Amino acid sequence: MTIRRIEPGPRMSQAVVHGDTVYLAGQVGAPGKSVTEQTKAILKQIDRLLKLAGSNKSKILSAQIWLDDMRDFAEMNAVWDGWVDKENAPARATGEAALATPDYKVEIIVVAAV
Repeated sequence: MTIRRIEPGPRMSQAVVHGDTVYLAGQVGAPGKSVTEQTKAILKQIDRLLKLAGSNKSKILSAQIWLDDMRDFAEMNAVWDGWVDKENAPARATGEAALATPDYKVEIIVVAAV
């Protein structure tokens, strides 16, 4: 079975397609922006990468969402709820973690079917 890497770099690829599954790297928004702005940017990036992989948000199997502060849960969810395919909502987990830099407030990791 072939492996296709999308936007590969020396450290990581933004997405990897193996068989009928696409794995996205953790996506982050512009540092220093609000939770709302970062979440919107991340979801736009997810849409773009899924399209490059031959998929779309209706085929997302699971999502892991990391917030640097769980007090931002409602703000992030307000954006997520307006974006997610309500007929095909994925399995999802949300947790709190120190992200790569304090300027990142949200990181989302997605696995989808092709």
